[in-house]
Amino acid sequence: MFLLLEVISLLFLVSYNGYQKSVFFTTANDVVGTTYNVISAVTSYLHLQEENRALEATNERLRKQVYELSQQIKATQLDSTKRLPSLPHKYDLIPAQVVNMTLHKANNLITINKGEADGVRPEMGVVCSRGVVGIVYMTSRHYSIVMPLLNTNSKISCRLRHSEYFGSLVWQRGYADIAYVTSIPRHAPVKEKDIVETNGFSDIFPPGLPIGCVQRIGDSADGMSYMLRVKLFANFTTLREVSVIANYGSPERHLLETLAEDPAKQDSVLTAQERQKTLEEEQQKAQREKEEKEKAEEERMKAELERQHAAAIATSSNENVHLNNVDTVR
Repeated sequence: MFLLLEVISLLFLVSYNGYQKSVFFTTANDVVGTTYNVISAVTSYLHLQEENRALEATNERLRKQVYELSQQIKATQLDSTKRLPSLPHKYDLIPAQVVNMTLHKANNLITINKGEADGVRPEMGVVCSRGVVGIVYMTSRHYSIVMPLLNTNSKISCRLRHSEYFGSLVWQRGYADIAYVTSIPRHAPVKEKDIVETNGFSDIFPPGLPIGCVQRIGDSADGMSYMLRVKLFANFTTLREVSVIANYGSPERHLLETLAEDPAKQDSVLTAQERQKTLEEEQQKAQREKEEKEKAEEERMKAELERQHAAAIATSSNENVHLNNVDTVR
């Protein structure tokens, strides 16, 4: 009863006296705040092990992401810089973009936005950052049609990088990343993951350009040689940027080989060679005339600018003399 009356007295004291009321609430807030801090600290300590597990799981996930991204960066660097060797001086690259392409036909074709005006000619090689794409088939003024590796009529001369045994790369429809190398001798030391590359026997591709890697080793239809299943490096499904390989020594080589194969064509070949030489001389003459005309125009413009500058200086001098005369009169 005493305690009950004491509590009721304290309530009356706090309720009807402003000073005691403010002291009570201030003290109560301090006590409650301290109590909450203690409870929060105890609760955080009790859940510390669970939070550590969550943080460790997050760190592990981030480590995996960092590793995957680093591997992708390394693969990109390998594709864009390390797979394609530097080309000899007689070769040059003409960059182009793919504007149309088919992948699921027997004779697939690729259209690029560079043509004869850009120096592209039929029977020029086409590559991307990963490897060989195909050969230019037809050209117009500003566009070209490319016969890719994914064409049943395509036949690229190739070799195994480490053993240098050579064969032909053909496509047999089906997958857009699989082709086959035929005519590899059975005594050739072939193993899976071997790199298949161009051998340089034709002037379309220089030697050493990567094509793909050996995925499976099988026998040809007659059993006399190997037929290698090759996974192509070029990703045709996402192919956008390509380069056309221009060989500056190609016309001369073609003429010489044609003459050697058929001596009866000597007159026509020599005539074509003379015509080509005359055309080159005319082009050089036209280029010289164009340069001389541009130089003369530049000299004329320079003289005109100097004349205008001299006239401006003379006008400014006359105005200054006039102003000085006016000041003298004043």
